[in-house]
Amino acid sequence: MSERVKEVAVQEADRIKILTKDAARSGAYLYPIRGIFYFFSHRALWKPLTAKLVPTLSLGLGVTTFMFVFTYLPQAAAMAFTSGPLAAVSAALLVLSESSTIFTMLSKTLLIEDALIDTFDGVLMTKGTTDLVSSGRQIKAGNSPMAKMGKILKSPIARFSPNALIRYFLYLPLNFIPVVGTVLFVILQGRRAGPAAHTRYFQLKEWNSAQKEKHIEENKGAYTSFGIAAVLLELVPIASILFAFTNTVGAALWAADMEKGDVNEHGTSPHLREQAKKAE
Repeated sequence: MSERVKEVAVQEADRIKILTKDAARSGAYLYPIRGIFYFFSHRALWKPLTAKLVPTLSLGLGVTTFMFVFTYLPQAAAMAFTSGPLAAVSAALLVLSESSTIFTMLSKTLLIEDALIDTFDGVLMTKGTTDLVSSGRQIKAGNSPMAKMGKILKSPIARFSPNALIRYFLYLPLNFIPVVGTVLFVILQGRRAGPAAHTRYFQLKEWNSAQKEKHIEENKGAYTSFGIAAVLLELVPIASILFAFTNTVGAALWAADMEKGDVNEHGTSPHLREQAKKAE
């Protein structure tokens, strides 16, 4: 039995190693970075965020306060066995991470769902893929791409499901393993977050489940790369709401590259690194 467990562990380690190499080669982790610069250089994209800023910040403060009051001490006590004198700091960082994740999930579901769709569609409009956007929302007359966006016809982001939150807390104990555990935790979260970032794109393309799964499998490394970068950004307390929008911008920029056929064998733009350098 122990040999079988060891064999499975080795196979899983090899699979993660290959996936990590593919993810690094794809360069898709640069799209969230591009998203930050693109967001701040296009003021029209700020409107969906600013309209929801006060309620989302209030939610973030409430979630963070609740988590520190009720979960900090138990986790600090548990981490004393693995982190020793650093348990207090490690527990604080872990509670901040947990708070940020819960806050992001709740805000995306309850407060900013339509705002994120507006942001995604707005970027596609600015990149000249209006025909694609028109399959999911009305397009009206206007003097700018954002002004042309009408009523949303299809809303792809699922209402709150406990599955993602349950999965998060199932993976959470990995953080008790120094360094390696945290890396595995982020990779596993990234594998889910990458494809999720293109939920709107898949819907606008009107793909069925088989088509989506085929596309994701063909670009598994790239999606993991994007997801890891996006997860790391959204783990930043309070600022996670801002990064939720910039990650959406990055995902839309990637979708625009795919739609225009400006991608290489890794599923990303061959000019991605050059564009990132110019943005900086």
